[in-house]
Amino acid sequence: MQKILLYYTFAPIADPEAVRLWQRATCEKLNLTGRILIAEHGINGTVGGELADLKAYVKETKRYPSFKNMAFKWSDGSREDFPKLIVKVRPEIVTFGISDKIQVNEDGIIGGGTHLKPEQVHALIEEKGSDNVVFFDGRNEYEAATGKFKNAIVTKAQRTRDFKDELKKPEYNELKDKTVVTYCTGGIRCEVLTVLMKEQGFNDVYQIDGGIVKYGETYGDEGLWEGALYVFDDRMGIKFSDDAKDIGSCIFCGAKTSGYMDCSNSDCNKLLVACITCQTKQYCPDCLETKQLTRSAEYQA
Repeated sequence: MQKILLYYTFAPIADPEAVRLWQRATCEKLNLTGRILIAEHGINGTVGGELADLKAYVKETKRYPSFKNMAFKWSDGSREDFPKLIVKVRPEIVTFGISDKIQVNEDGIIGGGTHLKPEQVHALIEEKGSDNVVFFDGRNEYEAATGKFKNAIVTKAQRTRDFKDELKKPEYNELKDKTVVTYCTGGIRCEVLTVLMKEQGFNDVYQIDGGIVKYGETYGDEGLWEGALYVFDDRMGIKFSDDAKDIGSCIFCGAKTSGYMDCSNSDCNKLLVACITCQTKQYCPDCLETKQLTRSAEYQA
C-alpha cells in the first residue's frame, strides 16, 4: 500500500547541507520519491512510497532535534505521482523572496498569525459573526480557480513571491481592521504570509493549522470549503468526497470542471482550467489561434 506524506516545520537548522545529504540518503534507502526543500529556518517536503517505508522515514526524520515535534500529514497517492527525488538547499522553504525577514526559534516562525484548528475556525465565526470574518487565500490565483473557501478573497498573485507587493495594494486596506483567516494547501505559506500581513498593518490575523488538507480531512465537503484542491504533482487535484462541487470553468467551453492541462507549446506551457473533453485541444486559446493563423498563411502561400 502506497501513500503520500506532506510535512514542514520552521525551526533553526545549523547545517542545511548536512541535513540535505542525510535526507537524500534516507529517501534513497527507503525508495521514496518527491521534493524536499531545506533552509536555515526549516524544512518543507512531500514524499511518496510504500506505507511501511514512509513510517520508517517519519521515525528517522524525527530523530533530528529540530524536527522532533513536526506534524506529518497523509494523503492518497504513490511514488509514481513524483517523477524523481529532489532534495535541495534553498534560501527559503517557501519562496516569498523575503528570507531576510524570516525569524524562527524552537517554537516555530516568529511574528505570524494565530493558528486555528478546523473546529476553532467555525467557533471563531460563531463568536464574531460571518460578516466580520474574512477568508484570505494564500495560494496563487490559478490554484483557487477550482477550489476555495466560500466568499474568500482571492488575489491576482501568480507566484508566491507576488504577495509581498500584492498586500501593499489599497484594495486590501478595508480588511486591515477585520478578522482575517488565511489558508493555503498545507499551511506553510500562511506561516510567512501572516508575517507579511501583520507587517502591512493587518490587525487580527489567523491561519488554519494544517491548511486546506487538514480542514478537508475534518469536514470533507460539508463545511465551508468548496471544490477541489490543486496539488503540485501528477495528480493535479484532489477531492475530499464524492460530493465535491466542480466550481472551475473550462477556458474553452465554460463547462464546470476541476481539471487542469498544460499548453503543449513549450514556449508557453500555460496552466489552464479545462474539462476532460477540451483537454484534447492540447494548446491554450492564444496558441491555438496562432497555429491557425500560421496554417492560414502557409495555405495562402
